[in-house]
Amino acid sequence: MRASRLTIIAGIAAGFAAIGLATDISMAQDKPAATLKPASEFDSIADKSARAVALFEEAGKVIQHPRCVNCHPAGDHPLQGMSMHPHQPPVSRGDSDIGMPGMMCGTCHGPANVDVVGQADTIKSIPGNPAWHVAPIEMAWQGKTLGQICEQIKDPERNGGKTMDELVEHMAHDDLVGWGWTPGAGREPVPGTQEVFGELIRRWAADGASCPKS
Repeated sequence: MRASRLTIIAGIAAGFAAIGLATDISMAQDKPAATLKPASEFDSIADKSARAVALFEEAGKVIQHPRCVNCHPAGDHPLQGMSMHPHQPPVSRGDSDIGMPGMMCGTCHGPANVDVVGQADTIKSIPGNPAWHVAPIEMAWQGKTLGQICEQIKDPERNGGKTMDELVEHMAHDDLVGWGWTPGAGREPVPGTQEVFGELIRRWAADGASCPKS
């Protein structure tokens, strides 16, 4: 049963390889990992508000990376790849952000990344995580400035009802957030590590959570 499921997944992936996924993989190959400055590098900024802004701008290298924005679309359809093209096959978030009947997220996305054999020049892996889903529409980031996203994630009405402490915990330790650093073969990870990113967010919150102007 497991082998059959993987064969079906690989077949679905292969059928859509010609519409841009190969380009995304070639962009990820042989590219050095992007860096993320540790929070300590901003200690020299004396003004707390200015320091908070600088910390969030550094964290923004992760927040605005396609790996993250693709799952925080402005509409009902997730995006895909470094080019942020519409997800293929076409899917919709559905009432619970996990897809529509007959095409749920779990149809292709299992509990872990799956390497795809035989499609080395097009698709190298299928993403996976036990909690795979599209972010609620209230948490849409696509098309927004970093400052707008900053204000949004502080707002309990638009961040899933999280307190600031819960937001920090989510960014620093949530496993689905952490997928961005281990996105599977053929996919560019977000910069740095989740530990460094989480500390940037923690220090941003501790310094007053000021947001960039744009």
